[in-house]
Formats: sequence, C-alpha cells, structure tokens
Amino acid sequence: FSREWAAAHFSFHPPHSHLAYGLQTGQGGTRAILAAVQAHITTHLLFTRETESTHLERLCRLGPGEQGQALATALAETLWAAGGGGRAVVCLVTAPVTTMAPEGYRASSFTERLQLFEFLEKAAAQGFICDHINSFKGKGNHGVILFLYSLLFSRTLER
Repeated sequence: FSREWAAAHFSFHPPHSHLAYGLQTGQGGTRAILAAVQAHITTHLLFTRETESTHLERLCRLGPGEQGQALATALAETLWAAGGGGRAVVCLVTAPVTTMAPEGYRASSFTERLQLFEFLEKAAAQGFICDHINSFKGKGNHGVILFLYSLLFSRTLER
C-alpha cells in the first residue's frame, strides 16, 4: 500500500459543527471507500437513529460519541452486507510478529499482524467494532486498510 493508503483512517469533521456528520477525505484512491461508508453513516443518522431533532439538526448536533457510534454502525452494516447477511469478519492489528517471510515474499509488517474476528450476528459485530472504533479512527492505525481487509474476508475470496 502507498503512504496515502497507510495514512488513511476514518476521521470526522469537528463535533457539533455543520459538517459533524461528514468524514474528512484526502486525495486519491481511499475516497471511494470513504464515500461508501459516508453513505451508510448518513442513512443511519437520518433514518434509523432515534432522536427528537429534525433530520438536518440530527446531522449537525453530533458529538464525538455519536460520531463513533455512527461509524461503527456504518462499518458493521457494510461488512454484514458483504458477508451476504450471515456473517461479518473484522480485521484488527495485533502485536508485532517476529517470524521471517517465506522466500519470494516481502513482509509488510502489517499484513502479518492481522487478526480476524468472525461474527455470525450483526449486533455482535457492531458491538465489537464500537469497542475497537479507535482502530479505524486513529492516526497511524491504517483504518481504511483494516476496513478493506475486513470487507474482503467478510465477502470471502470465493465470492
């Protein structure tokens, strides 16, 4: 992955602002993934989240906790759909690995540290993602790459 991809993570505009519901995007290839997740975030905030505010007020009054919850919901929904409505796989990075790469392969020091968590219930996947949301939001955590791997494993390589 390029430096742009390695640096990409899910980051919202400042809480309680007019764009509090929106993900910040950079230039290049990660924008397509961010746009797809943004669509799920907006759908959740407008149509499924229970609040007394009008639709537009819902979008602008988000605090940090609500932003994280909206992101967790969007990621879980997307992974659940990729898994055909029956499973979701979430990839997280574990501690550094000290094994050598097989001959002919170049170690990335990232892929080797992935740990897969499979869920057969959407609510369990969403709760897990919510508990580990900083893995997707934090700078330096490769959040967009983790989500991309999660999508691939949720969908399965055969599909």
